[in-house]
Amino acid sequence: MSRSRPLSAAELHGFATELDALRDSTLADLGQRDADYIRAVVAAVRYTGAAGRALLWLAAVVGAFHPVVLFAWVPGVLLLALSKILENMELGHNVMHGQYDWMRDPALDGRTYEWDIAGTSDNWRKTHNYSHHTWTNVRGMDDDIGYGLLRLFPEQRWKPFYLFQPLVAVVFAILFEWGIAIQELRLGRWFAGKTKTAVLREQFRPVGRKMARQIGKDYVLFPLLAGPFFLPVLLGNLTANVLRNLWTWLIIFCGHFTADAETFPKDSVKGESRGAWYVRQLRGSSNLAGGRLLNLLSGNLSHQIEHHFFPDVPANRYAGLAVHVRAICARYGQHYNTGSLPRQFGQVVWRILRHAFPSRAPRPRLQLQETTQ
Repeated sequence: MSRSRPLSAAELHGFATELDALRDSTLADLGQRDADYIRAVVAAVRYTGAAGRALLWLAAVVGAFHPVVLFAWVPGVLLLALSKILENMELGHNVMHGQYDWMRDPALDGRTYEWDIAGTSDNWRKTHNYSHHTWTNVRGMDDDIGYGLLRLFPEQRWKPFYLFQPLVAVVFAILFEWGIAIQELRLGRWFAGKTKTAVLREQFRPVGRKMARQIGKDYVLFPLLAGPFFLPVLLGNLTANVLRNLWTWLIIFCGHFTADAETFPKDSVKGESRGAWYVRQLRGSSNLAGGRLLNLLSGNLSHQIEHHFFPDVPANRYAGLAVHVRAICARYGQHYNTGSLPRQFGQVVWRILRHAFPSRAPRPRLQLQETTQ
């Protein structure tokens, strides 16, 4: 049952007006401190990555003759994983939303940035920036609802395959970057005979090239720098990528699939007003309560609500915006979904386990708006 009340057309207009004004005032205030922040993130990605790779090389070459190999290998893995997490979450994801286009820095151009992950940035801009952010949690329009693999809401039709989804979810988390890489290919349509093989082959070309570059960099080039002692480097790169995948999966799932998160039918967005769009973003998103470290490591997606409201606003502003957003939601009787990481993750696990089994769709939740003013 929704914990928010429906809004009249007049209230929806007021809700949107207040949120739009908050966004506009924040964009007007952008300046040097925001530029300094993202450049500090770029430097952190560069230096932690270099330090991590250097320690892995040291562990491989020196550690081969010394029992203290783990004292270099473990820190090397953790630093490399940290670099990859920061690059994906706080740098790549946010830059590709156009959050720093105002700086006119070619290295931070959201239209051309390419990130350190198996999937292409072009496909991510389609599946995430457009499809997901436009049609957030609309069944049949937002492919991020279960990613075509998981049943997370009772409104999704149950199939026997979902009995295996606890295991599928674990494998998906470990291989998350590869799942994201092929998301735009819509392989289900090919298996169903709705997409021709020649079309799929053409769509796969840029994806395959990006996959090959990532494999070549992490599993061929850098391990070969250690010569005959390549194995610790190879395993270190693999472990760092898995740690990054697990963390990314955790943050994304906790931001969208908690107990209070809602999905919506296609007809709910017909003639959708700006205010109704804001309400849908709110009811389909979940925040994570934490401090600055969690904000940084999550790419500020600990403020998923603010991100869905203002995807083009630099994410380092979300913590400050959250105070005002929460107050606006309270004034309009809208539930602001937030909780600690363990609490939200527990709800995600419950969804994965519960909806692996048949369940009836609940009665329709409250409408996004009242039918009469």
